[in-house]
Amino acid sequence: MGYQGTGPGGQAQYTATAIGLHWLIAFGIFAAFGLGLYMTSIPGLTPTKLKLFSWHKWLGVTIFAVAVLRVIWRATHAAPPVAPGTPAWQARAAAAAHHLLYLLILIVPITGYLYSSAAGVPVVYLGLWKLPALIDASDTLKPILKQVHIWLNYSMAAIVVVHAAAAVKHQIVDRDGTLGRMIPFLR
Repeated sequence: MGYQGTGPGGQAQYTATAIGLHWLIAFGIFAAFGLGLYMTSIPGLTPTKLKLFSWHKWLGVTIFAVAVLRVIWRATHAAPPVAPGTPAWQARAAAAAHHLLYLLILIVPITGYLYSSAAGVPVVYLGLWKLPALIDASDTLKPILKQVHIWLNYSMAAIVVVHAAAAVKHQIVDRDGTLGRMIPFLR
């Protein structure tokens, strides 16, 4: 058992570590996505835009590092079982969505990092540590990696919206305590 026992009504709960990692990644993704939308809407190449690109990259590197910790935690700590009475198809859909989200939270920052490398723009984490370019600058790969990064982000955003909607549905319609497993004050 890798989860934290049961809460009200006998519902299995996530550990504080799993909850903390979940919300760190969620808030990081919201910030990076919003920042990405905003910075790309700024015309031209201004000092502000360059600063925002740096912040976006810092968020991406941080999200990737926390996501690696989350995947390690999840691999060594079982998730609590789904709420009793959950239809099998919903349990399978939730498992598939979670696996896809884990994959995307790792791949999206990697594609951004590769895009930056292909553009010949270094990633200097927090303005202190220059990270190595994983590929050489490439006018051929740059637009491809840019599009891959953008579309994977939109795909992740769509899955996150469905994930959040399902959690709210479980809270409001099913009243099965599922949302309270990730938001402790709802328990």
